[in-house]
Amino acid sequence: MRQDVFRRLTAEGLGTALLVCTVVGSGIMADKLTEDVALALLGNTIPTGAILVVLITIFGPISGAHFNPAVSLVMAIRGDLRWADLAPYVAVQSLGAILGSLVAHGMFDLEILQYSTTSRTGGAQWFAEGVATFGLLLTILGAVRFRSESVAVMVGLYITAAYWFTASTSFANPAVTIGRAFTDTFAGINPGDVSSFIIAQIAGALVAMVLAGVLFAVPQDEAELTAGEQA
Repeated sequence: MRQDVFRRLTAEGLGTALLVCTVVGSGIMADKLTEDVALALLGNTIPTGAILVVLITIFGPISGAHFNPAVSLVMAIRGDLRWADLAPYVAVQSLGAILGSLVAHGMFDLEILQYSTTSRTGGAQWFAEGVATFGLLLTILGAVRFRSESVAVMVGLYITAAYWFTASTSFANPAVTIGRAFTDTFAGINPGDVSSFIIAQIAGALVAMVLAGVLFAVPQDEAELTAGEQA
């Protein structure tokens, strides 16, 4: 039992660290290679979408590959994650996210411990984060309901798109938001702006959960068919 918990928490922490390391590291690389902000954002977007496919594929069977406290909260409410596991999941996700930023700095020979000075605030940014997280959770829950084997690809594609259609460039993740507060690079967010982003993200996730409960409910005839097959 303890070994299983250790494996799941390790997967969540390591997966989140690699995700944030990719976000921050690709942002640093893009910023070094071009002064074109649009091209730099593209250089940040593609690696992020790609690493999500990889991480969800390899860690999904171990921990569910949440890497995101908003996802873990929704899964706990739905009964897919034990409430006792929620706080440990959030803790290792947050710590992993911070570690990811520090590792990225080390690879690029930057000061290891940093705090972002990039302001990301205002109603439009908060609304964008709510929309981004809403879409992410709807994507996850829809894929789980109809095509569970496609979750990794669907999430990777959604985040790739959301980088470009949201004003905030789609953090959509409280842990990632915390991790990005510890980098004063292309991907950073001022620590003072973190709490508003997280509130918007949680709100978006909960709205998606409610709507998914309606949209993705098992039809009565399908439920009866499944019950008959089990009998």
